[in-house]
Amino acid sequence: MLKVGLTGSIAVGKSFVLSVFKELGCIVFDADRIAHQCMEPGRPAYEDIVREFGSGILSNDGRIDRAKLGAIVFQDEARRQKLNGIVHPRVKEEQDRLLREAAASGPDGVAIVDAALIIESGGYKRFDKLVVVFCDPETQIVRLMSRNDIGREEAVSRIAAQMTSDEKRRYADFEIDSSGSFDDTRRRTIEIFNQLRHGVD
Repeated sequence: MLKVGLTGSIAVGKSFVLSVFKELGCIVFDADRIAHQCMEPGRPAYEDIVREFGSGILSNDGRIDRAKLGAIVFQDEARRQKLNGIVHPRVKEEQDRLLREAAASGPDGVAIVDAALIIESGGYKRFDKLVVVFCDPETQIVRLMSRNDIGREEAVSRIAAQMTSDEKRRYADFEIDSSGSFDDTRRRTIEIFNQLRHGVD
């Protein structure tokens, strides 16, 4: 099985690209969703996060309120690194388990893992290929404002807190510029899928 990492900065269209890969028959995993599952009550990361950040991050039902947690870590690099240190090892373990299952059931397939911090965490080294999605900076800001219902200043701050798209692109085997239409992005994703399939065959 070909293991492919999919990454890009916040609000550049990774989820859409992942959905196209899924339509094309790839086995897909969303590291963000896996991370959310790892943070559920009773799961490995939950107690460690509450111990580190306090009960103020919890919602009324006892779950971690990701908006409250995000407000803390996006403003403080050290706290963000602490959170990543708790969550990333758990996500890696779960990813590895899911990839083993996928390889056993479809050894000739293509598995795509969407992970925003795959480069920063060093996780990209575990994959055969890396696809980086990016878009022009203004489009990214507008998308993030719309998606998260936040102001421009906060959107710019959140984007600035991450590795830049230009830095991420230096690691890419394939690039997808999502600045244009959905159709343009879909066409480029299909091109890359065909190249990946050719590599498997």
